[in-house]
Amino acid sequence: MAGRPPALFPLFAGLETLEGVGPKTAALFEAMQITRPRDLLFTLPHAVVDRRRLNSLREVTPPAIATVEAEILAHHPPRSRGKPWRVLLRDAGGEFQLVFFHARGDYLTKLLPPGTRRLVSGRVELFDGVLQIVHPDHVLPPEDMQDLPLFEPIYPLTAGLSQKVMARAAAAALARLPNLAEWVDPALRAREGWPAWDAALRLAHAPQGADAVLPGHPARQRLAYDELFAHQLTMALARANRRRAPGIVSQGDGRLRNRVLAALPYAPTGAQLRAIAEIAQDMAQPQRMNRLLQGDVGAGKTLVALLALLIAVEAGGQGVMMAPTEILARQHLEGLRPLAEAAGLRLALLTGRDKGAERAEKLAALASGEIAILVGTHAVFQKDVVFNDLRLAIVDEQHRFGVAQRMELASKGRAVDVLVMTATPIPRSLALATYGDMDVSVLDEKPPGRKPVRTALVTTARIDEVVAHLARAVEEGRQAYWVCPLVEESEHVELTAAEDRFRHLRAALGEGVVGLVHGQMPAAEKDAAMARFVAGETSVLVATTVIEVGVNVPNASIMVIERAEIFGLAQLHQLRGRVGRGSAESTCLLMYQAPLSDSGERRLRILRDTEDGFRIAEEDLAMRGAGDLIGTAQSGLPRFRIADLERQAGLMALAQSDARKLLQDDPDLASPRGQAARALLWLMEQDRAIRLISVG
Repeated sequence: MAGRPPALFPLFAGLETLEGVGPKTAALFEAMQITRPRDLLFTLPHAVVDRRRLNSLREVTPPAIATVEAEILAHHPPRSRGKPWRVLLRDAGGEFQLVFFHARGDYLTKLLPPGTRRLVSGRVELFDGVLQIVHPDHVLPPEDMQDLPLFEPIYPLTAGLSQKVMARAAAAALARLPNLAEWVDPALRAREGWPAWDAALRLAHAPQGADAVLPGHPARQRLAYDELFAHQLTMALARANRRRAPGIVSQGDGRLRNRVLAALPYAPTGAQLRAIAEIAQDMAQPQRMNRLLQGDVGAGKTLVALLALLIAVEAGGQGVMMAPTEILARQHLEGLRPLAEAAGLRLALLTGRDKGAERAEKLAALASGEIAILVGTHAVFQKDVVFNDLRLAIVDEQHRFGVAQRMELASKGRAVDVLVMTATPIPRSLALATYGDMDVSVLDEKPPGRKPVRTALVTTARIDEVVAHLARAVEEGRQAYWVCPLVEESEHVELTAAEDRFRHLRAALGEGVVGLVHGQMPAAEKDAAMARFVAGETSVLVATTVIEVGVNVPNASIMVIERAEIFGLAQLHQLRGRVGRGSAESTCLLMYQAPLSDSGERRLRILRDTEDGFRIAEEDLAMRGAGDLIGTAQSGLPRFRIADLERQAGLMALAQSDARKLLQDDPDLASPRGQAARALLWLMEQDRAIRLISVG
């Protein structure tokens, strides 16, 4: 693709090419990540001040900003040092004062000559029964009224930058707007009533009323959509590019899958059958699969994963399933083994622990194709791990795995299909932002037999009752998790350390009943403590959040979370999902320290009222915002200047379907709308997309 279109050059010039912006001001702008006119265009006002004229200040309820025309009656210079200069004025409804601190008398008498009329605008306050404006924002002769905007935009600023400088710079950037062809689908624009791109920018920078700065305003929606559309076009190009790369057709005959389904004690859910059908269809295509399997806690991802692996084996190939930790890899092995045995297959585990002859034997069996399915940690990335015919790679818990590792994994086979599994329900808008290049299957039904978990809130003051309740449960042969917030005791954070809680519970419940796992332990100790709990040798496991993902102990039916108010919603939901896996009634106790903040109370209430992970995730997004939800640092979540993923979730889905349709109709973006979309990609700096468009 040729370079940046010349029409965009003025927007990508240095800021100092704008009138009124010198090196000092440019440095201030840089602190706000504004380095070119283009960045100014996409830095929109976040509020608006109504400067429309009133007859009298008596019409407002102070404190409020107001504009009025008044006659100047008299000046009252300060009587002593440190006192302000006051000016008395009269409008149609009565008298009021202007107040100036550290004022120069000659300047003020020139600005406000007694006996004349002036237009005054500023913040009105009531002080000792007198209406006053301290340091008015504007003082003008009535004939210069047109210099005062009726609605004044308020921009985000940084120390040293004034609204005046910001507004002037934005106006200078707006003067450079090029005439660009329309990239939005005309039918969509007509349906939504959106203005053209340049008109939308002019409207957004000159808001005509308070509602003009809200995300729902047509100009704002249009500009947010442009940003999301450019992002989704990049994702769609990446997806199309990957689909161009040849894959392997893996079509199974169903013989192994049927054996497994026949051996199951229950029927799969509709969601599981639908996901498997989508995966089977992808694997049968000559392009590579790149699919995300999103399931709530306990929605039955393991069965779907195994059936997908069996398709690869039925087609004469092999499959690999990867987990971020050894504990999880072993759990996948335990979960898959009985099902694989029903199909009559050899399953093996490969971790960093395998050494010497045992490891050599596994590698030989893998290379010869004897091992049909391998479960492992990132140890399967090592150079000497060679498959006979790898068809499918399943990656568990995506955000512990970067895109680069996904690609490395894909290079192990000739062109393996990739299935990513995540147990973190992600709201749709975020899933599209983060995984927009993938196809998504969702497991939104719980398998039969999973009992709901009863969730209760208790204050930390009642800890003795909770321990007594635990002692009774342990005597009945039940198992429990006790989750602590932090490992090390720090002076200024009064959070109980896991070690203290462990000693306390061991004293209350008896030696050998309580185990401990936390993040600072060596892996071998951690695994051993987990293994004792899994085997039922210990009844209570005191843990930090290391058990958040994937641990499966069906007999554990009690979950106590200490200081639950400091955990995020998604984390609490994941932790609660560790119980309710067996036949016993399960309980989750959220212990909090009173008094709760409003947001803390709202989080715990949502959790008590619902077990639906997707609803919880939507609430989490609304409360914390997109960046915090996935942790922007490692999420790869794009930084949007205008679009608001919480409030404009629907726009993201619209942008995705629109981008995919445009590429389907015009894969090389050669049509007039395609060419306009290329200009948008340059404007939004989607360099990745620009590299993906084949030259031409």
